Amino acid sequence: MFEDAELGHTLSKEKFDKRITAVRNALLEVQYALKDSGGFSVIVLMTGVEGGGRSETANAVMSWLDPRHVEVNGLGDRSDEERERPRYWRFWRALPPRGKIGIFFGSWYNFPIMRSALGRKRQWGKLDRRISEINRFEQMLANERTLILKFWFHLSRKAVRKRQRELKKSRLTRWRVTARDRRFLKHYDAFREVAEHTLRETSQAHAPWLIVEGSDRRYREMFVAEEMLEALKARLATPEVRASLPATPTPSSSVDRKRTVLSALDLTKALAKDEYDEEIERAQGALAMLSRHRRFKDHSVVLVFEGNDAAGKGGTIRRVTGAFDSRIVRVVPIAAPTDEEKLHPYLWRFWRHLPRHNHIVIFDRSWYGRVLVERVEHFCSPVDWQRAYAEINDFEEEMTGHGIVLAKFWLATSKEEQLKRFKERERVSFKHYKITPEDWRNRKKWDAYAQAVCDMVARTSTKEAPWTLVEANDKYYARIKVLKTLRKRIEETLG
Repeated sequence: MFEDAELGHTLSKEKFDKRITAVRNALLEVQYALKDSGGFSVIVLMTGVEGGGRSETANAVMSWLDPRHVEVNGLGDRSDEERERPRYWRFWRALPPRGKIGIFFGSWYNFPIMRSALGRKRQWGKLDRRISEINRFEQMLANERTLILKFWFHLSRKAVRKRQRELKKSRLTRWRVTARDRRFLKHYDAFREVAEHTLRETSQAHAPWLIVEGSDRRYREMFVAEEMLEALKARLATPEVRASLPATPTPSSSVDRKRTVLSALDLTKALAKDEYDEEIERAQGALAMLSRHRRFKDHSVVLVFEGNDAAGKGGTIRRVTGAFDSRIVRVVPIAAPTDEEKLHPYLWRFWRHLPRHNHIVIFDRSWYGRVLVERVEHFCSPVDWQRAYAEINDFEEEMTGHGIVLAKFWLATSKEEQLKRFKERERVSFKHYKITPEDWRNRKKWDAYAQAVCDMVARTSTKEAPWTLVEANDKYYARIKVLKTLRKRIEETLG
């Protein structure tokens, strides 16, 4: 796979100088066209062999572009803050908005390749699982209107050794050869084997690898510049073609469609006031003690609250926050996306709120809006909400795999109980703010939302991140069920 990048490609100064002015001008033109259109974002990955000229090439590209619309991300070893979040958290934070270009030094490829290459024993199964994650991540980015350009800067083993020897000759440059460089040369063959396997498995139509021979500065800079130029021109000239998906299957008439996970709930469940007062003290106290457990400092908690309008999410959330030290709890209310959020993949605004260890984040509404309100109200296409199930499962798997306690609650009320609460909100002055014309509009689509909820539960309730359906006609019962369920989830994680 790397044979073509070991042929000794060079570009003379005369040819470079003759072509570079036109290329630079064209790059600026397509950059401004990208900015003006705002139709997609661009991610440029620069990775590969140590000493392959990535940083020099990136500096050159930056000098040819308008730096106000380019974001450069140097991602080396993870910081303490990054280690306390799932692996992809730092990459999600750095994704460029539509209309801009993001250049990445260090990427989601670095760790799996280096771990497999430098480990005592090659773990191909673990590497292939990471490759599968990467492919799904990049497919999601492509679906969310991101142009992905991946450059692998390659040097042969001979070229790496020659470069290190030349640097060592002078006192002025020998500092550039680090212990990491020497270790890399020692494990070069293993690195090449792992890299070749990874590149072959992750070179997809929506995110192909471009292999750059890194030994000649002018050649590699021109190669990258021209490939970027052609890719941007092609994307700007060609309307985006979106894949089609079949509609959600409709059960046949012989299937009992009336009995669902929602209709099966016993909404008559209730607690008396005196029993509730006793239970809530006990439940909140138990959660408070769990937050002081010695192992809790190595975990974090993410809570998701969804439910019918007027189902009591706000009151339940207040009882949850009342169980913990306010310094470690944050509530994130989710409304319609802002202009900034619309310029990123839809999961971006949720990734950025994931908590550090020993902290709790509560989402009042969440990423499930894509398969609920956006689906029902046609704010996104069927293609988008249907693919979202798998993307959400990947997102939640990243969280739970990192040790985050994830608890998801759907608060369910009957249609009659909702109407009663709506009218109360209109009648009581200090509750007026809780009722809006949108609530009444949503109520008219009760059946459509019920179907969306049933599909959501069926496709995203997993062993690691199950849905808890809460009978919420009685607020006392609902609050205690949520608190007890959360306690159980935390205890299972802490062991």
